[in-house]
Amino acid sequence: MSNKTKIWLVTAFFLVVVGCIIFVSVMSAFKWDFTKLSTLKYETNDYNINEEYKKISIITDTADIVFLPSENEVTTVICREYENVNHLVKVKDNTLVIEIVDMRKWYEHIGINFVSQKITVYLPTDKYTSLYIKESTGDIEIPKDFKFENVDILLSTGDVKLFASASETVKVKTSTGNITAENISAGNLNFSTSTGKIEALNVECQGDTNINVSTGKTVLGNVKCKNLTTKGSTGNIVLENVIAEERFSIERSTGDVSFDGSDASEIYVKTDTGDVVGSLLTEKVFITETDTGYVNVPKSVTGGRCEITSDTGDIKITIQ
Repeated sequence: MSNKTKIWLVTAFFLVVVGCIIFVSVMSAFKWDFTKLSTLKYETNDYNINEEYKKISIITDTADIVFLPSENEVTTVICREYENVNHLVKVKDNTLVIEIVDMRKWYEHIGINFVSQKITVYLPTDKYTSLYIKESTGDIEIPKDFKFENVDILLSTGDVKLFASASETVKVKTSTGNITAENISAGNLNFSTSTGKIEALNVECQGDTNINVSTGKTVLGNVKCKNLTTKGSTGNIVLENVIAEERFSIERSTGDVSFDGSDASEIYVKTDTGDVVGSLLTEKVFITETDTGYVNVPKSVTGGRCEITSDTGDIKITIQ
């Protein structure tokens, strides 16, 4: 190794050590609060709404959205937002509108950020006609205190936690993020995600339940509906005490299908490289097909149709 190379290595090592010392000193002064390193400035704005409305529409970019019951039955919206990125909050055509207004120049989008924007909506505990949310990045949580007729959520990156019921349709679609619904009722239920987990627990659906995933696990527990239709590319699906009045229609490319005390009048399951296993509640007439897998099902001659097809997976079903 030449002397010149040694000098460069020693210099580089010295600069790294100095940088580490400066970083530790600065963070110690900030008490290791990384939010103080943010170059983007924030402000908090409160909006009080006095007009009546029955619909809610939120269109934003990157903000966590939280709904909370109002203590004084008055609508208040609190926005923690970037400077020059305000939200328009008003009532128009019987709708509470919350919409982002981004006044930044292109160069103001560049910076270091350790704090996310947040929209907190304090609502009277009433029943609302519709809830519509569209945003790019952020988590959304809707507590059990509210009831809607229709819920429609479209999100690119973030998790959705839904604990509120809807008398007609609940529709949630994400690109990257988990969807969780618990202790709710709905007319029809539609969940869709590209990369993420879908979990529905203690759900009563008067109509149809449709669940679509590309890559992610699906867990359904204590779910009742008229028809269950679910498609997925990669990921297992678990059905525990899931009851459909009419039909299960389940399709997976790579992923196992597991039943635990679940049932429907008719059952159709198709997988490419996944096993189909578990227990049903009533007898079925089984029609099974697999290329390289093992089949073990009851030889019953009564009951509804249960058709299971797998290319390279095992089929093992019992009746409780």
